[in-house]
Amino acid sequence: MGKKAVVIITAAAVCAAAAALVVRHHMRSSGRWARATAIIKELEEKCGTPIGKLRQVADAMAVEMHAGLASEGGSKLKMIISYVDNLPTGTEKGLFYALDLGGTNFRVLRVQLGGKGRGIISQEFTEVSIPEHLMVGTSDALFDYIAAELAKFVAKEGQDYQLPPGRQRELGFTFSFPVLQSSINSGTLIKWTKGFSIDDAVGQDVVAELSKAIEKQGLDMRVSALVNDTVGTLAGGRYVNGDVVAAVILGTGTNAAYVERAHAIPKWHGLLPKSGDMVINMEWGSFKSAHLPLTEYDHSLDTESLNPGDQIFEKLISGMYLGEIVRRVLCKIAEEASLFGDTVPPKLKVPFILRTPDMSAMHHDTSSDLKVVRDILKNVLEISNTSLKVRKFVVELCNIVATRGARLAAAGIVGVLKKVGKDAFKDGEKQRTVVALDGGLYEHYNEYSKCMENTLRELLGEEVSESIVIEHSNDGSGIGAALLAASHSQYLGVDES
Repeated sequence: MGKKAVVIITAAAVCAAAAALVVRHHMRSSGRWARATAIIKELEEKCGTPIGKLRQVADAMAVEMHAGLASEGGSKLKMIISYVDNLPTGTEKGLFYALDLGGTNFRVLRVQLGGKGRGIISQEFTEVSIPEHLMVGTSDALFDYIAAELAKFVAKEGQDYQLPPGRQRELGFTFSFPVLQSSINSGTLIKWTKGFSIDDAVGQDVVAELSKAIEKQGLDMRVSALVNDTVGTLAGGRYVNGDVVAAVILGTGTNAAYVERAHAIPKWHGLLPKSGDMVINMEWGSFKSAHLPLTEYDHSLDTESLNPGDQIFEKLISGMYLGEIVRRVLCKIAEEASLFGDTVPPKLKVPFILRTPDMSAMHHDTSSDLKVVRDILKNVLEISNTSLKVRKFVVELCNIVATRGARLAAAGIVGVLKKVGKDAFKDGEKQRTVVALDGGLYEHYNEYSKCMENTLRELLGEEVSESIVIEHSNDGSGIGAALLAASHSQYLGVDES
């Protein structure tokens, strides 16, 4: 055999080996894609929210609301009596304050109300961070620090903010930690969360603790209302619009509050309020039902969470968890389908590294090459050189998780409307019903809020949904608290001079 023949045979062998490698790579690649696609398809099926299932969720929500109102511990929904029986009407007049303590910062606000037709004339606020040592110190140290900042804020007031002689300043106190409320302006701390651990405050009346500290400052100020931020959102919404019947927060966490007829609360043993109404803080994040579409990713997230078995609804629909669900699915696809190469990117294994704002930015990416998706995968998860096909895959995954959350949130709202008899027309009567919404998820994740509002229309039907309005009610924990101080003022009925 000549040298030429050997070269030809060798070249042919190399080509054949290369071709085999290409075929093997193609088969491996198509096998990976088949597995990745199968995982997404299964997720889509398990996250499915057909209209029939959503109606079951709405019905279950209404049933649990009834059970929670009947007795303490009668339902996963706490249905907490807020003691708010007078919501603002828009006629409130005068100077009111709010203190919003919900985390490592607190805000102090001042709101001047102009009375009927004039609304909020002016508002000012200051934000103060709490030194770390006070978050684990004593009750006195924390409340003394807050009261001192409150006194500084009041001391800087100009002539515009002077009160009539003999009149006390009044404050609404938003305290976003678990409390057992016993009246509109008293409640004992059940436990601390969010990095606070002040043992001698647990079991104490937080309003009494704050009032004692305010008195030490020589400040003549009364705490008129102790409120939760969702109840504050309801108050803020009602002040602007008398048709508001409920408020929903869709942010890092989620909750709902609504106006109930006092006689429809069997566990209420006090005198019926003059208004006949009582605001209920549902704590709807803890809603649980066999009808909720749960996946293996939800189960593992729940098991590994700080509160396993609790806050199931919140873990499906709120901003704290949506990005984490997406990360868990991506991690499984990386492990089983090698979507990002032969090894799982280390950052992808870090819980909560993919935040919901990142997920939202990827979901909203309209660029032809999905540049935003590419950048987030690279900068947050350290996954480089992704193909357009992979990036489209990630967007599809964000859509599946966000759609399920938004549709379940809509079903929850319909459950509340059902409980108050606003989910259908009675005797041809068409009454406008408004639900106040707030929270970063609702405000900034447009695909989520759009899907939620479309689902509401789908569930209620065209005719009824025309009378149901969703309105953004901003800053319930601040302005809402000041408005509740006004509507529960000790000077109600006293003419302003």
